[in-house]
Amino acid sequence: MDDGVRVLTSAGTEFTAEQITHWADRERRGLEQAIAEADLLVSAPHAGSAIPEELDEFLAPEFTRRLQFDYTDVATEAVVRRWAEIDPRIVAVVNPHPRMVRDPNRARPDDIRPQLREAFVRVAAAGPMNRVDLSGVDPIRPVTFSFFPLIRVPASEDEFERMALAFEEVAARGLRVYEDTRDSLLERFVAGSLRGERGAFTTLSFHDTMNTTTRIDGAVAVPRDAKDELPDIVALSNRGDLLGEDRGVEGDPVTMAPELLRELADAHRIGFRAERADAVKLNQPYLGSQEITQASAYFRSRADEAAAAGVVLSAVQAEFRREYLLGDTATAVLHEPGDGWVEYDASHVDELAHACKSSWDAFRAATA
Repeated sequence: MDDGVRVLTSAGTEFTAEQITHWADRERRGLEQAIAEADLLVSAPHAGSAIPEELDEFLAPEFTRRLQFDYTDVATEAVVRRWAEIDPRIVAVVNPHPRMVRDPNRARPDDIRPQLREAFVRVAAAGPMNRVDLSGVDPIRPVTFSFFPLIRVPASEDEFERMALAFEEVAARGLRVYEDTRDSLLERFVAGSLRGERGAFTTLSFHDTMNTTTRIDGAVAVPRDAKDELPDIVALSNRGDLLGEDRGVEGDPVTMAPELLRELADAHRIGFRAERADAVKLNQPYLGSQEITQASAYFRSRADEAAAAGVVLSAVQAEFRREYLLGDTATAVLHEPGDGWVEYDASHVDELAHACKSSWDAFRAATA
């Protein structure tokens, strides 16, 4: 357990596409070869955890390391990186910035200021530590999902502008690199697929969520509402219903064919050795967000070409239960009061990565 001090990256830190892109056998395979031999692009939009030093002055003093890490999907980073090391059929891209810089699983605004202003207004109206609906204005949130203060309310218009500019400048050195790299990789995979490199291509947005939220003493121990609970292992989402079928909402089609999503669920039950079928659920509690809807829209724009080439293009979101990714020992620590985070068990991470690989191998075998 650490001391609870926030983890920062040095001011001016810039990330490159090469740093955040991962694939197997890098010493003998270049990225072009990795793409040609893979059929799955894994993106981890919320895996980053270290906060850019330039933003530290704008954060609420109550924002401890535990709150910092809890507001990310940090457990996914080690799993995705290890999976990419052992599986030559995937390429992975990991966001180096935490979602507090701006959430890449939300539509990217042309200007962050209007939505951020409205978010501050809604938080103020709700009152300190009270539940607030930030739907539609949450690319940058002033409070966490447990409604703890995250960003200080600017004291003046000048401070607000200075803060907004700092967020934009920092994002250009990491978050935007992630978004541009993710989108470029997606386009390269599709182009190769249309040239006949593979008969199917899937992009997977990889997440985790804990089934408890945080108390004032730092214990991540408040049960979520039943409707918001994750299954024991993972929820797989394609914007469909509980069977993966289209919900009939105009302009919101499924992002992966229902029968493929059901096969993928069965494959995860095999790969993760699920003891019960409902350890893996479809579109519950989440339907999937921006990354898969954006990818699916791009796939639809190439639908005629894909049909002519006989290529199946799919997008899916995986939301793992964080307790499952962390393991029982680490979860027990986070259920107790505190302001620090936990250490990860390398052997457990390795098991999870191999289970991911086994799941997708089983899916390929079932759909070949």
